[in-house]
Order: sequence, then structure tokens, then C-alpha cells
Amino acid sequence: MNWTSVIAIYALFWVMSAFVLLPFGVRTHEELGIEKTPGQADSAPANFRPGRLALRACLLAAVLTALYVLNYIYGWITPDDLSLLIGS
Repeated sequence: MNWTSVIAIYALFWVMSAFVLLPFGVRTHEELGIEKTPGQADSAPANFRPGRLALRACLLAAVLTALYVLNYIYGWITPDDLSLLIGS
């Protein structure tokens, strides 16, 4: 596998990880007891930390990419293992 392919796979896993991790650890103003700005949505986050989200996404994407590359090298799960049409 080319190193450029590994980088592309990592980027895809990073974006997916960021979206999956987005709702975790975020609290609303009501949950934190902070006063809202007039016109603000009730669901708006009060403690959104993009740096922490990016770090968590980097770590999760690195683990997922490593598992993907190791599976590519050692062939733990093959396309035949994922076949839904057994016997066809």
C-alpha cells in the first residue's frame, strides 16, 4: 500500500471520527447554569472546544487507520468474509 493511500485513508477516518465525536462532552447553557444570549437556540453548546475535538479525532483516526492497514497486510477480514449471498 502506498503511503499516499494511507494518508488518504487517515483523512477519511479523521473526518468520520470528528463527526461521530462531535456530540460527546458538549453541554448547553442550561446544563451549565450560564445565561443565554437573547435569540440563542436552546440547544446551542456553551463549552464547545474544537481543539479537544480535533485531538480526539486524530487519536481515533490513527487507531482506525492502523487497524485498516494491518488488516490490509495480514488479511484478517477479506471480501469473502463479508459476502451476504452465501452459496450464490
